[in-house]
Amino acid sequence: MHNPTASTVAPTDSGKSLRDWGHIKSFVHRKSRFTPAQRSAYEALLPVYGIAYTPELSNFDTLFGRPAPLILEIGCGMGETTATLAAAVSEVNYLGIEVFNAGVGALLKRIQAAGLSNLRVMQHDAVEVVRDMIQPNTLAGIHIYFPDPWPKARHHKRRLLQAGFVNLLAQRLKPGAYLHCATDVEDYAQQMLQVLNAEPLLSNTSPGFSQRRNPLFERPVTKFEHRGMRLGHGVWDVLFVRKT
Repeated sequence: MHNPTASTVAPTDSGKSLRDWGHIKSFVHRKSRFTPAQRSAYEALLPVYGIAYTPELSNFDTLFGRPAPLILEIGCGMGETTATLAAAVSEVNYLGIEVFNAGVGALLKRIQAAGLSNLRVMQHDAVEVVRDMIQPNTLAGIHIYFPDPWPKARHHKRRLLQAGFVNLLAQRLKPGAYLHCATDVEDYAQQMLQVLNAEPLLSNTSPGFSQRRNPLFERPVTKFEHRGMRLGHGVWDVLFVRKT
């Protein structure tokens, strides 16, 4: 269920360019299975549905070929959730970021199979994409579902949801737009809640963790989550909005 595809950054500072900060990557490239179907989709479809990283602010209405609200998903994994949401809400543009070849190939295959014209893919470090390409006050929503929990205490610095990155994400949201995160690791869930509560640009939509009855809750249950639920694993969601 874990999709390790982004990095942590230092807090923002008005006296310093965002590009000046380094960051600790929260993903590590490991050798993984890349099926022939995924490889074929990757090679044939990335030039069609992919967006290349560029270190400058971008106009995503132009890149998608239409003006529409933009929702960012960091860590698409195999793309099941991303493609499901894009198919259900055609009036929204979805940008999925994933670093692993197998996940990118799987998502591209889903895009073609479902004929999704409102979903594009980037294969790049998410921090650099958010920092360099996405203009402040533009995103309608951000999804971060099951990022790598880095369970060992000495590796917690690699976790995605750190104060600096949360602040950067909050700046990219429009006022009233939402940030939805989920994890199946309770200790990471508590850290998420603590860090998000401390961000002055964000407001929690619930007293604590969010429930599916929340009207902003969009996340479908994936097959991995169903499997975890059968095994008695918990899942914790946090759902915040940018203050107006």
